[in-house]
Amino acid sequence: MSRKCAITGKGPLSGNKRSHSLRATRRKWNVNLQTVRVMVDGKPKKIKVSARALKTLKAKQAI
Repeated sequence: MSRKCAITGKGPLSGNKRSHSLRATRRKWNVNLQTVRVMVDGKPKKIKVSARALKTLKAKQAI
């Protein structure tokens, strides 16, 4: 399974790691994914959601 948020579609970003001497090597920033149980069509289903999306879902649920 890919490292992608099931709701927002956020995926890993790539860029350069910089050493003290400013040598550049490639690196990856992964998304902060959390496995949560969500009701889909009345049935609980496990999905991977980014932490930001989870925070938004919890805020919307409280209203």
